[in-house]
Order: sequence, then structure tokens, then C-alpha cells
Amino acid sequence: MNLVIIGNGITGVTCALTVRQLRPDAHITLVSDESPYHISRPALMYAYLGHLRPQDLKPYGDWFWPENRLELVQAIATHIDTEPQQVHLNTGAVLPYDKLLVAIGSVSRFQDWPGQELAGVQGLYGLPDLERMHRETHGVKQAVVVGGGLIGVELAEMLHSRGIAVTMLVRDTHYWGSVLPPEEAALVNRQLQAHHIQVQYSTELTEILGDTAGRARAVLTSKGQEIACQWVGLATGVTPNSTLAQASGLDTDRGILVDEQLQTSQPNVFAAGDCAQHRQPGPDEVPIEQLWYTGRQQGETVAYTICGQPRPYQRGPWFNSAKFFQLEYQTYGRVPAHTAAGTHSVCWQHPNGQHLLRINFREDGTVVGMNTLGIRQRHEVWDQWLRNATSITQVLSELRTANFDPEFYRRHEAAVIDQFTRQFPQFPVALHRRKGFFSFS
Repeated sequence: MNLVIIGNGITGVTCALTVRQLRPDAHITLVSDESPYHISRPALMYAYLGHLRPQDLKPYGDWFWPENRLELVQAIATHIDTEPQQVHLNTGAVLPYDKLLVAIGSVSRFQDWPGQELAGVQGLYGLPDLERMHRETHGVKQAVVVGGGLIGVELAEMLHSRGIAVTMLVRDTHYWGSVLPPEEAALVNRQLQAHHIQVQYSTELTEILGDTAGRARAVLTSKGQEIACQWVGLATGVTPNSTLAQASGLDTDRGILVDEQLQTSQPNVFAAGDCAQHRQPGPDEVPIEQLWYTGRQQGETVAYTICGQPRPYQRGPWFNSAKFFQLEYQTYGRVPAHTAAGTHSVCWQHPNGQHLLRINFREDGTVVGMNTLGIRQRHEVWDQWLRNATSITQVLSELRTANFDPEFYRRHEAAVIDQFTRQFPQFPVALHRRKGFFSFS
């Protein structure tokens, strides 16, 4: 079998490694124009902060690829010819394939603002963006970050580490308003304030102003304010990279349309990861999943199908994690910004504003999701609770088993349960104390 994979991110590399295990005789080629080797995108910020060296972005040594007989081609795939089954490259080379995986990720989403083409204006998605940011923030004193999602706060922390004054423009009334409930957003806002990040809520970008050299010098906001800056970070999200698929006749919508086995509209052509859009997502699932772990899962799933052992893609409970400066965040299951009808929510906060735990559950007591800030939880415990439709009383009685904080960290389970039993007395949870610690029954 001759397998060509366009894209060397986590999805493409996971597929390649899984196929190598299933089909030792397969010829596998990975094509990418971003970098010759696979890099870890979640680590980009830490390279800018100086916590990692550039070479540390590569999870595998250069020896790994020939050792596993994986051919790497650094080029741009310009067209897929599905009739003779060939991939055309910008170098003029043509790669024949028996099976093809398109795993080309996302691209930064801009909104055609006047001035977005100026020097010193960019997003942050891949290695070229990081290299550009290194160059163009040198000597900068003031920066504006547009957007209040995960990339926005990463950019703010990166710039802050260089002593650059940062102003964030956030269109929602609070941070990440489409995702976080107000209580969680308030704790993130405290982190931003503590690090002297100026945030303007309910404010949008209208124009980027340039100087005579063609570089950004200021932004205009929807409130008519002009904010001086020498660099603008556009963190308004990403969109599936579907240009190649559209040019090659694959069915697309927002992303490349795939079935439950990640097959596209053309035979022997598959798509997975950020660029894929599920035609029929499962209950309570989204059609486009743009997370590291879902990309890895899809890469493994499609490898089995490519090797003649088809299996449907099943994501399992939703999960994500991040870090807002010093505040760690985890979310599992369904925790919308506003509690859905037929769902209860218990939200406990420590008075110091550094710890929060929210658990959402249905009227019958079934837990459907949780958020934590400043409290580490064990993935495998919450994953099983959600898969098993565990009751809120059982979750609370076993809550200490989910705690992942080091032993010397202060424990908060007793306070969480105390608040819950006062708020929802119809769901009794017994707490027993002995010898300075507590157990549940």
C-alpha cells in the first residue's frame, strides 16, 4: 500500500505511526510545507517565553523518521487528482497514492479589517507565525490583542513576558463569553488584571492604522477610541483549511465533509483533524473538532480504516485544558456559558479567587460536565464518570479520587460538598471526618 498524508501535525503523524504498526510493508509519505519535521503546536508559546529551545518543539528526534521508514517531503500540495490518484506539489513533483489522508489543519480566521495586511499584524497558529512574532515584536513597547479566547490570552502572556504593554479587545461582556460562565470568566479576568493586561470588553476592532513605512501604529475600536501600538495580534479563532479540497473537487462546507469513518466524497481519500467536518456528528457533539486530543483520536481511527479494519470515529466525552497565566483550567462534558434548561449547576469558589469547581447535572442527578480553575483533576476519573452517566451524589462521595493536586496542596472537597448540600438538600451526601482528614459514604 502506498499512503500519502498531506499534513504532519498530530493527526497526520498519529495516522502514519498507527499504519506503520498495522501494515509494516506500507510505503508512507508525509507532505508539509510548514516544517520538515512534526512540531508540537501547544508548545509554541513556551518557545517564545524561553522555556523551550526551538529544537525542543520536535517531539521526535530526526533519526525517528528514517528509523520508522517514514518519508518526509517539504512542499505544498497544490492539487489532488482523484481519477489517477495523484497529489501534485508546487515543486512539480507528482505523488501517486493508493490511500490519501488530508490532515492540513486550520488557518487563522480574519475578518477583512482595513489595515490587516500591515507589517506587525498577524495571528498565531503554526511555526512560521512564531518565527514572525519573534522578529516583529523585537523592540515593541505597546501591543493590541484582538479576541478573548485561548489564543488571545496566550498572546497576552507571551507579550507580557517581554515587558510589552498589552491591551485586549474582547467583544463579549466578559472573557470568552461564548464558552465560560460568568464566575469562571471573572477569575480569568483577575489573572489578567494581576498581570497588568488592559482589557476592553464589549469592544471590537474596526481598523488598523499604519505609519509611512507600512507598519501598524494604532487601532481604532468600535467605541471610537484610537489605541497606539506597534504590533497587533489577531486571535479571533481559526477555520478549517479546506482550500486544497475545494480546488480538488471534494465536498466541503465549513470544513472537508467526512462520514463516521472519516471518508471524504471521493474514494480512497480521507480527511481528519482540524480540517474535517463530520456530516452527522453524534448527539451533543460538534461537527468540527479543533483540539489536540481529537486530532490524535481521528488520526488513529482513520489509520484502521485505511488498513482495511474500519471503525467509526467515537470521540467520547468532551475535554479541554488550558492555562491562563498562573490559573489552570480543565473542562469535561457539557458546561455551556449559560446553564441549559433541565440542568442544575453547583459552583464553588474559594474566597481567594484562585480555586473554582463547577459541576452540572440533570434533574435526575446525572452528571453532564464540570469546570475547574486552580484545581487539578484526574482525566480518567472524570472520563469514566461521564461515560457511565454517574449520579451527582456518587461523584461527590468519590470526589477525592479525582483530585490530582500534590499531597501538600490544600484540599477543597469538604467545602464543595458543604455548599452543594445547602444548595440542593434533595441530594444528600454524607461526610465523615476522622484523624484530620475526611472520607465519604
